[in-house]
Amino acid sequence: MRKFLTIFSVCAIAFQLTSCKSEAKKEEAAPAVPATTEKAAPYSLKNAKNAVEFTAYKTTAKVPVKGIFKKIEVINGGEGNSVKEAINGAEFKIPVSGIETKDASRNFKIQKFFFGVMDNTISLTGKLLIDNDSIGTAELTMNGVTQKLPFSYTIQDKVFTMNTTMDVLKWNAQSAVDSLNVACKDLHKGEDGVSKTWSEVAINAVSTFE
Repeated sequence: MRKFLTIFSVCAIAFQLTSCKSEAKKEEAAPAVPATTEKAAPYSLKNAKNAVEFTAYKTTAKVPVKGIFKKIEVINGGEGNSVKEAINGAEFKIPVSGIETKDASRNFKIQKFFFGVMDNTISLTGKLLIDNDSIGTAELTMNGVTQKLPFSYTIQDKVFTMNTTMDVLKWNAQSAVDSLNVACKDLHKGEDGVSKTWSEVAINAVSTFE
């Protein structure tokens, strides 16, 4: 009997010691570290008001046809401590379905008979690179071809403005130009009776940062 009580006492003490150690471990657990949120950059191209206008030309007299792209997506980069820093390295996507020339029939023809005959051109994609205080380069992909497109730019306060002229033939788009000219044959005739669609397109883009 005495032996039994001795064993029982030892077990009871061991249990108490184990319980104390477990409670001590719970009390010594390190406190949770609160999550930190990353501070947004002062200038964000995604939050800016972005507009891309273009001017194409028809007839031998080079009559301008103006339009815009209603949607511009920033898919990578586009943030910085200044306007220039936010622009430099920004990657973008412009869906061609967002073209607007204030003429529904013309919009349809450009989408179907120009971009529609190109290779994999649901969107125009590219990357903006700043070379110096007035010149930059856009690495533009269209018709499965990526080419460098130089542009000039200005920055006034929080407004970035760029201008360039592209020749779509550098993107192997002769067949697209011919296709559009056939679709718009009579509409692209001038006083001389010649139907012409130019391969040059002027582009003006403006980003107004908040």
